[in-house]
Amino acid sequence: MARKATISREVILEAALKMLIRDGYASVNVKTLAAEIGCSTQPIVWHFENMEGLRLALSEYAMEYAAKKAASSYENKLESFEFLGRAYVKMALKEPNLFKFLYLGESPMGKPYNHKDVGRAKNKAMITMIAEQTGLNEEQVIRFVRNTIIYSHGIATMIATGVLKGTEKEMMEMINNAADAFILSEGIDPKKLEGN
Repeated sequence: MARKATISREVILEAALKMLIRDGYASVNVKTLAAEIGCSTQPIVWHFENMEGLRLALSEYAMEYAAKKAASSYENKLESFEFLGRAYVKMALKEPNLFKFLYLGESPMGKPYNHKDVGRAKNKAMITMIAEQTGLNEEQVIRFVRNTIIYSHGIATMIATGVLKGTEKEMMEMINNAADAFILSEGIDPKKLEGN
């Protein structure tokens, strides 16, 4: 009869995520993870079979972790979008290894950003509500959201890779100024949206 693993999958993934955040993705392998947990490599192999299985499970686990941190309770979709952007930049500032893993191609589940994704059906409710709140039409909202995402991603990438230094407040101010400029380019005074 096969021996039951005494170290849970959750314990292994939590330790792997901790290593990833602290030391970077390259630090995570079966041997270093076993040392981090204080066990043999057997429980890791039992749960994940091989390093590829561990990488895929860690990718899913890291995405869930990031999604929980970025979850917004705002009813206002524009505020919710802004909260998501702030969470994204905070990750680059506070957990740069996680940012690089999820958004700069280290994760085996990563995929290139497609600017056409903004207008897809899954974002329809957000696009419609932002249009109602701002007075922009849906095409203008799609341009605004796409431009803000691309700009924010550029700032976050520069932060995570050490190219750009500054405080969280300074980074948010840069993104807010750019978002205001994107709204202004659509013919709406950003000051009129502050009450929405």
